[in-house]
Amino acid sequence: MNALLLLSSVLLDWILGDPPNWKHPIIYIGKLIQYQENNIRKHIKNLFAGGFLLAIGTILSVVAIIQCLLFLAQWVSPVLVQIITIYLMYTGLAAKCLSVEVKKVIKGLTQDIQTGRKSLSYLVGRDTSQLTEEEIIKGAIETTAENTIDGVIAPLFYIGIGFLIGMPVQCLYLYKTVNTLDSMVGYNVEPYREIGYASAKLDDILNYIPARIGSLVMVIATYCLKLDWKNSIRILIRDRRNHKSPNCAYPESVIAGALNIQLGGTHTYFDKVVEKPTIGDQKTNPNASMIHHTIKVMYLSEGISVMLLTLFLII
Repeated sequence: MNALLLLSSVLLDWILGDPPNWKHPIIYIGKLIQYQENNIRKHIKNLFAGGFLLAIGTILSVVAIIQCLLFLAQWVSPVLVQIITIYLMYTGLAAKCLSVEVKKVIKGLTQDIQTGRKSLSYLVGRDTSQLTEEEIIKGAIETTAENTIDGVIAPLFYIGIGFLIGMPVQCLYLYKTVNTLDSMVGYNVEPYREIGYASAKLDDILNYIPARIGSLVMVIATYCLKLDWKNSIRILIRDRRNHKSPNCAYPESVIAGALNIQLGGTHTYFDKVVEKPTIGDQKTNPNASMIHHTIKVMYLSEGISVMLLTLFLII
């Protein structure tokens, strides 16, 4: 039954993604984070301590709401519990949504560079207003690589952990809440430096194992897709620490090596220039087709992960 719940949720994500104008659960988590952040800024002077309260309070609130929802559903029918479980697991996966949004960057670039910049701005935290076409393509590749872990493999990892203890949805949304906290406040620049510290560190901790396992899965995917998987391994070993985050460089290294391009470098976040190490070697100039290759790596990596997790659940 657990394997069936997993496969159903993955198929729903692949088929439906996030329908337009649909109130995704993450939207409500985001509103909760914003509400609690505003209250903390008003009432707590020590924003470093307030950041821990923000993270812990949001996590406990989300998990408690899900627990109550499933508890009430159990009173109605076990079938309702399964339906809610499938729905919440489906909404916790982001492959189709990411694919759709990244392809908008490709489409935008076919129109003009301003449209490409605007499309990318919805996906990244950096300033995109002055990016060249090559930088836009690299940005789309980077966010797809990173979100192969954050939006696909890590959620599957925590679903698997959750099935072991009978709480797949709770574990998944614990992770998704931390990931959303990090995306909203986990920046090492003002005004988030202090209040976002706890969220950023929690996200680093929860992504530590998935980033490493997921990168190996991504290497397998590059081999299956006949990309430069040997260089992928070489760059992964060499550049896996070339990022302030302990995790982000892992998937980016795999893709940079597989495509023989260089990622990373200097970017602007919230009007502040941030120096970043480079990842990979610039043997080839990035082009739009490489975004498609990265999307294929993401989907195949998810397929491999789902296959392994399904076998684990059946056995």
